[in-house]
Amino acid sequence: MTKDWVKSESTQKYIENSYFSELTTDYVYKAKIDVYGHKFGGILIIKKIGKEEHRVVFTTEFGNKLFDFLYQKDIFKKNFIVEDLDKKMIVNTLQKDFKLLISEKAKVEVQYDLDDELVFKTSDDKRSNFYFINKKTHTLDKIVNTSKSKQNVEVLYKEIIDGMANTIWINHHHINLQIELKKFAKK
Repeated sequence: MTKDWVKSESTQKYIENSYFSELTTDYVYKAKIDVYGHKFGGILIIKKIGKEEHRVVFTTEFGNKLFDFLYQKDIFKKNFIVEDLDKKMIVNTLQKDFKLLISEKAKVEVQYDLDDELVFKTSDDKRSNFYFINKKTHTLDKIVNTSKSKQNVEVLYKEIIDGMANTIWINHHHINLQIELKKFAKK
């Protein structure tokens, strides 16, 4: 992935992800999750409930809970998940996906300077995360999670207005799982 990239001197020790970081904001998205041919639609709510604590709840549009996760620092708690999604691999994948979305700070290992973006490489257990910052808008546009040799997950932030992404896509490259989030418009 980084073969043709130019390393640059990093002035930042940490990269910050400000999405989902406000205690006073309820982040509400219309969500579509497609996992191995099973399609789930509804409402995803992400709420920061403490300094290093988030709750992620996915419900149907009628209010039936599909899953309810709690993140406290590095501790993950599955409060509830429907039987169709309650498979170890799916739960672990969803856990990592939403952890990637809500993680607010990561230590920078290497910085790359591309034409339109600055890319910050961070460590994530045995994997790496690459944070793509748009040079013109100074917004986080993408996070890519990789193993040593391949991309695993790509998070795309689109239509960023007032520091919030109106559309978020989470695409997996090696398993059949896609998540699409569209922010509910205020009326």
